[in-house]
Order: sequence, then structure tokens, then C-alpha cells
Amino acid sequence: MRILITGGAGLVGSHAAEYFARKKWEVVALDNLMRSQIFGYDKGSVEYNWKYLGQYKNIKRIKGDVRNEKDVNIALGKGVDAVIHTAGQPGVPSSVRMPLEDFSINAFGTLNVLECTRKKSPKATVVYCSTNKVYGENIDKIALKELKTRYIYQDRKGIDEAMLTDLTGHTPYGVSKLVGDLYTQEYAHIYGMKTGVFRMSCIYGARQFGFEDQGWVAWFIIATLKNKPITIYGDGKQVRDLLYAEDLVKGYEAFMNSKLQHGIFNTGGGPQNTTSLLEFIDEIENLLGKRPKITFSDWRPSDQKVYISDISKIKKILGWQPRISVKEGISRLTDWVVHNESYFS
Repeated sequence: MRILITGGAGLVGSHAAEYFARKKWEVVALDNLMRSQIFGYDKGSVEYNWKYLGQYKNIKRIKGDVRNEKDVNIALGKGVDAVIHTAGQPGVPSSVRMPLEDFSINAFGTLNVLECTRKKSPKATVVYCSTNKVYGENIDKIALKELKTRYIYQDRKGIDEAMLTDLTGHTPYGVSKLVGDLYTQEYAHIYGMKTGVFRMSCIYGARQFGFEDQGWVAWFIIATLKNKPITIYGDGKQVRDLLYAEDLVKGYEAFMNSKLQHGIFNTGGGPQNTTSLLEFIDEIENLLGKRPKITFSDWRPSDQKVYISDISKIKKILGWQPRISVKEGISRLTDWVVHNESYFS
């Protein structure tokens, strides 16, 4: 079996590449290694993961861009059995700063991957990494209750796939990811390809290089360890459900092995794996024995106060559910950051 993983040096991509390599698949990892550049980081980030994947003889690493037809076709080679499209511009603030680049990577890049795959491997399963941000500010229309350290939904446990994606603000990131989401659906509808759309919540895990603009779980841990200040946009009571990257990849595998021709799945830790920013900082203090310096600033545009995935559909249809708890996952990530502290100086 042969699989192409775009964005193979990223958090999700590198975990997917390693997972299938261990299952003896022939893995092709495609990445342009732009992440450090996008977030203005003067040291390597995804370069670490790129080198890490080199230990696997059945992972072929190709430096290339999902927007370049030639690069994608080289990666596809004579064909693949599956594509996991994780490549993307992942930051909301960076999408506001550079909307054209954001669209080019997330929207056009996705279309290019779909079209190249259709021409070379029309029977391949395509998994698209979408996001909860496709629901935009519709999430903020849900009534909340304020508690001491978090907000909670008044009338539901989580957000299901029926939530509207239209008639609301999104940020350029939410729009560009929604375009890719819709194209992935359309390639199942009009071309008969097997495609899965995974609208992901907060994904985290070892080998995550977090920045203030993206990857807040790792960023909070790194900042605390290195005595860097943390800015909380809002009051810190905003809540997310967290899903460890390894569990996410198993969800992709469940869809790939299913008889479904197409599916849309809200994918996250669900109501049992949630944290607010304030609660998360308390957990870091327990693990590292120190507390970061925190400042508060205004809420950022379209920053959802609460987002918790309703994972009932994916559990019922694919028989999947998270296995790694937030407490265990945070401990794993913290251990990795501590043992690789030199990368964050």
C-alpha cells in the first residue's frame, strides 16, 4: 500500500507518516518546509520533523509545494492508494496579514492536490484536514454560561456537522479552509472519488512547534519553560476540546478502511477532553513547577469562546473515539518539549 501525505513535516503530517510507516506502508511525505518562514521563526521547526522521518526507510521525503502541479505529480508517482492532505497555512492572524498567500495555500493547494490525484489515482481515498473554523462566528450565537474558570454551552454538549457554515464571518483562514472543504466534498459528488472531510478541533502532540499565532497548546508549554510572557486574548475562560495527533490519525485510518464513499466528521477530543486557557495554565504549573507571566488583551476577530466537537457521528459510523486523555497528552507533549529544550532557545 502506498500513501501520500502532504505537509508531511507538520504535526499531523509527521504523525501520520510515522503511523503508516510503522504499518509497513510505502509513505511519501511532501512538504515545502515553509512553516518557520510563515511564523517568522529564525530556527528550524518542521525541519526537526523532516529529519526525524528520515529514520524510516519506507518514508520518501520530497521537498515540494502543493500548489505546484509538477511537485504533486512527482509525489504521486505511478499512483497511490490514499492521500492525507494536511498541508496548509494554519494561522488565523497570519491569514489576516496575508490573505492572498493564505488562499493560495489552503484553497488552491487543496484543489491542485484533488485534481492531480483524480487524474493519477482516481480510486485513492483522499482525507482532507478541515477545521472547526469553517463554522465561523455561527458558534458565537450559541448561548453560554460563565463559570469561575471557563464558559460552557447552556443547551448542548458539542457542535455537530449540521452547524451552518454560511451567513457569518470566518476570518480569511476560515474561508480558505472552507473552500478546500467544499472542493473535497465536490470531488466525491461529481467525480465519484472517496473523500473524507475531518473538521478538526485543537490537535496537539509531541513534535509540535507552537507559536503565539498557531499551536497554542505547545506555545504555552514552551513559553512557560523558557520564561517567556504569554498573551491571552480575551479573559482566558475560552474552552477547546483537545485531541492528540496519534488518535486523529487513527480516525483517518478508520475512514480509509470503511466502505463509505464520502463523509464529513467533526473530530476532536469531544466533551470528555476539554480545557480552558486558565485551566491549562494551572496544569502546566503542576507539570513544570512554575507559572508563566500572563498579560491579557482584546479578543481576536472570530475567536470562538467555546468550541467542543460533538463526536457522536464519527463514533457511531467509524467506531472511533479518543484514547489519549488531555492529562496524558499534555504530559507527553511537556516531556518532549523539556527533552528538546535547545530548539526553543
